[in-house]
Amino acid sequence: MAVNYKEELVGVFGFPVAENPTCVMQNAAFAAAGLFWRYLTIEVKPEDLPTAMQGLRALGFRGINCTIPHKVAVISLLDEVAPDAKLIGAVNTICRVGDKLIGENTDGKGFMRGLREQLDPAGKRVVILGAGGAARAITVELALAGASELIVVNRSHERGAGLVAHLQQNVQANARLVDWTSTYAVGGDVDVLVNATSIGLYPDVDAMPDVRLDGARGDLLVCDVIPNPPNTPLIKLAQGRGLRTINGLAMLVYQGSIGFEMWTGVQADEGVMKAALEKEFGV
Repeated sequence: MAVNYKEELVGVFGFPVAENPTCVMQNAAFAAAGLFWRYLTIEVKPEDLPTAMQGLRALGFRGINCTIPHKVAVISLLDEVAPDAKLIGAVNTICRVGDKLIGENTDGKGFMRGLREQLDPAGKRVVILGAGGAARAITVELALAGASELIVVNRSHERGAGLVAHLQQNVQANARLVDWTSTYAVGGDVDVLVNATSIGLYPDVDAMPDVRLDGARGDLLVCDVIPNPPNTPLIKLAQGRGLRTINGLAMLVYQGSIGFEMWTGVQADEGVMKAALEKEFGV
């Protein structure tokens, strides 16, 4: 019988990236599926991204994830971009198809799977904190799912206005911008609050988005995309008020399982992925 010691490589490019736990769940899923694959966590500075992408091609990687700050910048370095990723304007998953690198976006799809376990976003008013790559993916998917209003709350007016214009022009969303210049009070007319910023991400585990929840409805759903730590100060505050919550592990697992299947052609064991992360974080 022929012996093959060649690992198939995938991973993540980011800066910083040491706190990213994706390797924990992906390597567990590869082992469960009997695949000789390895997920690597690779720090790539913004100015080194073009060289890193050349290296990815030369080393025969089967794909890569892109996280902060590469989700938009990587687009110009790809051979093709899938229609949904093009619509979002950001790429978080890259697949090798023959000699081509194809950009995909699984962030929004992963988020929506977790969200739909709690509620149907159709007709709902949603507040999104942030206007970066994760916010772009989430808001586009929410608009396509029929959310009645998307309220983008962002510190940079220019970036926030750019996202709102993108949503209005490309998915005909009812979207508006609130400049985040002071504490944002979540009103009783809001159905879902999403933190799509990096506030609370390790090592700044005590950081809390500048929001107030005392005026929120009792059935408000609070979501945080931060996977490390999964129980951020925002999630803890919401839980302390008896509100429903979705932490960042749901989005991480679901977007990761979609990427796993894109790369391998094999369905991921999401239970194994979730269990590996829960063991890692003791939750």
